[in-house]
Parts: sequence; structure tokens; C-alpha cells
Amino acid sequence: MKLTLATRTKDGILVVDCSGRIVFGEESSLLRSTVKNALSENNRIVLNLGEVNYVDSGGLDALVELRTSAQNTGGAIKLTSLTKHVSDLLQITKLITVFDVCNSEAEAIESFRKAA
Repeated sequence: MKLTLATRTKDGILVVDCSGRIVFGEESSLLRSTVKNALSENNRIVLNLGEVNYVDSGGLDALVELRTSAQNTGGAIKLTSLTKHVSDLLQITKLITVFDVCNSEAEAIESFRKAA
């Protein structure tokens, strides 16, 4: 299943709803370009991964790169609604300690509000 992205703003924070696979190639390029373009206007981003069924090493690389890009703009990227596959993958690779992971979109948005 190809990656599809839908963006929306909630309480001044950009939410990117991801559905499908985040894999090396077209999918990870789409995610990179969408988020990097958005960073110039809003550097507080929530990636809703609730509908992501597969992530490979190229997808992990894209997520790490986007996190770094957000930090370089003084912002942050929070991951939310992780599927079991994505959660297990982040645990195995120890990237769970790198990303700010929230249980829900509301929790992610509230954590941005508290930080402001």
C-alpha cells in the first residue's frame, strides 16, 4: 500500500496523517518533501502514524532526518498513534529513546502547548 499523506492544522500545530508504508524510495521522498516544505511555515509537527502498516530502514532514515530538520529550525516532531509494527521497530532499533512519542494526537498537541 503506497503512502498517502493528509495535512491539517489543529491549535496552530501541523498534523500529518500518514497511511500506508514508509519505505525507501517514493514513499519516504514524499514524506520528506511534505514535512520539510511545511517546516518553513510551522516547525511544530505531529506525525500521526496510526495507519502506517510498515516501515523499512529507508523510512526510519526519513523519520530521523525530519526530526533533525525540525530541531534545526527550533521546532520538534512528535510521533503519535504508533501501530504495533512501528512501535516494535522503534523499540528494537532503540529509536524510541530519540523520538518524542505520544499515545494520542491530543496528548501530542497538549505537550506542544505546555512547552510554549
